[in-house]
Amino acid sequence: MSSTPINLNKRRKERAKAEKKAQADRNAAAFGRTKAERQAEKDRAAKADRTLDGHKREP
Repeated sequence: MSSTPINLNKRRKERAKAEKKAQADRNAAAFGRTKAERQAEKDRAAKADRTLDGHKREP
């Protein structure tokens, strides 16, 4: 053990802060897309829907 006392509240808060930072980084990777990227994805999905609807046969 170390000879100097440690502040447990400080350590707890540091650990919580680090966990929140890690969660924020994961969220940024998962949801952090630019407006252009979101629009491009929306356009690709719309084109795929139109293509699929265009190949349907009438009953």
